[in-house]
Amino acid sequence: MIDNNDVAPGIKAVTLNARPKVTEVEQHGIDTIPDADRTSTWVDLLRIQFGGANTFATVLLGTFPIVLGLSFWQGVLATVAGVLVGSLFLMPMGLFGPKTGTNNAVSSGAFFGVRGRVVGSFLSLLTAIAFYSISVWISGDALVGALTRLAGVTDSIGLRTIVYGVIGIIVIIVVVYGFQFMLLVNKTAVIANTALILLAIVAFSGTFDAGYNPGPSAFALGGFWPTFVASALIVMANPISFGAFLGDWSRYIPRSTPPRKLFLATFLGQLLTLIPFLFGVATATIVAGQGDYVFALIQASPIWYAVLLMLVAFIGGLSTGSTSLYGTGLDFSSVFPRFSRVQATIAIGVVAFIFILTGRLFFDLLEAVNAFVGAIIVTTTPWIVIMTIGYFVRRGHFDARNLQVFNRGEVGGVYWFHAGVNWRGMVAWIGAATIGLLFANYPPVIVGPFITAGGGIDLSLLIAVVAAAVLYLGALWLFPEPRFVFGANGARIAPSRPGDPEPIVTDHASTAAKVAVSRARR
Repeated sequence: MIDNNDVAPGIKAVTLNARPKVTEVEQHGIDTIPDADRTSTWVDLLRIQFGGANTFATVLLGTFPIVLGLSFWQGVLATVAGVLVGSLFLMPMGLFGPKTGTNNAVSSGAFFGVRGRVVGSFLSLLTAIAFYSISVWISGDALVGALTRLAGVTDSIGLRTIVYGVIGIIVIIVVVYGFQFMLLVNKTAVIANTALILLAIVAFSGTFDAGYNPGPSAFALGGFWPTFVASALIVMANPISFGAFLGDWSRYIPRSTPPRKLFLATFLGQLLTLIPFLFGVATATIVAGQGDYVFALIQASPIWYAVLLMLVAFIGGLSTGSTSLYGTGLDFSSVFPRFSRVQATIAIGVVAFIFILTGRLFFDLLEAVNAFVGAIIVTTTPWIVIMTIGYFVRRGHFDARNLQVFNRGEVGGVYWFHAGVNWRGMVAWIGAATIGLLFANYPPVIVGPFITAGGGIDLSLLIAVVAAAVLYLGALWLFPEPRFVFGANGARIAPSRPGDPEPIVTDHASTAAKVAVSRARR
């Protein structure tokens, strides 16, 4: 039974089933998780966030403040600011899973419509490709660097392709097994990477200099504040990237869990990511000016630490890669019903791996990361703002059955709105993301026409957040939503109008397609 002290007011405790074994392939897809199968806790939510971020992918983001020309202590301040601000935006995103029993993309159907929720699916795909790629790149480079130093193996494109392939395939296998196996990998990553980072105090005690300061001439954006803000935004992309994924893991948490514990899980989980972030800041000062950070760090490390770097980089690659790929495979199995969760995971994994090879071999790694980071910040943050405002206005009320209409091949219901799209949320997101991109500066891919509006300081995040809030609240006031979406307690701070939901009926076109697919598989 659930501990009564752990039960939110007004919700009855239920008897939980035993946790599945880690070697069992997860059976649940995007459907609502039954109360009896919600065997995770808020501590699991904390651990999977820290485990998924306590890797070299996060370390790489931590090197950017130094790469952009900040001193060590300036880099530390930019990193702390990015993590704290990003965590504040992220915290509400852990509330949806326990309420709805499904992931955040499907939960967003309450505000975007059951078809319009594909916005969340797109954002999860963008984030998954970015962080899956970064994790495989960095882990692969660490292994190659170790092999060249320890075994005298010659670095080559062929060697890197093989190493990337091995790591990428193992990540896909972990994700195919599902949530419990992923939890195990994350637990291992938390312990191994934390130990490695603490040992860095010994390994680099004679070479690290906290007084590192390349001077004002090194600022990549011409001045301190533009460079500081750009660095903080890059760091902030890490917590923001979890926005589309928190529901993937929190859906296994009992709905009785008090919101304060969900907030705490996310805040502490992200706060702990300062460990790998600050490791990146500190070690970047040691190899400053060298193009391949991980490769250079292994060459600069004592031999015993280089061996540990290789091992932990491998484990960390599995951790970040699996947390990124898991949610997207899960979600796209519902967007494209012909795919099961396993099939969707493999398909997206293959696409992401092709991107890894082309991106790593033909493009600059740091520029590719910078472009993805910019896209994640400017497009995902407005979506998070709309979701948070919607949760507040609806008083946390959701109809789990009606959220699954699209996934079940049906039409109608509480969240059908206009042909499955709630244009209030959709227009607010499109408008905010578009306006934000006009002010964004993430060269060479994202360079908005108004990047000089802030005197060199990137205003894209601020503009996107304000635009999302104004556009969405304005739409709710000017075009009130029907009363039935708010539940018995009604709306908060927004008006509503009378109306009745469309009845839920079978979408015959969708059903026919599913039958055809089923026959083709036989």
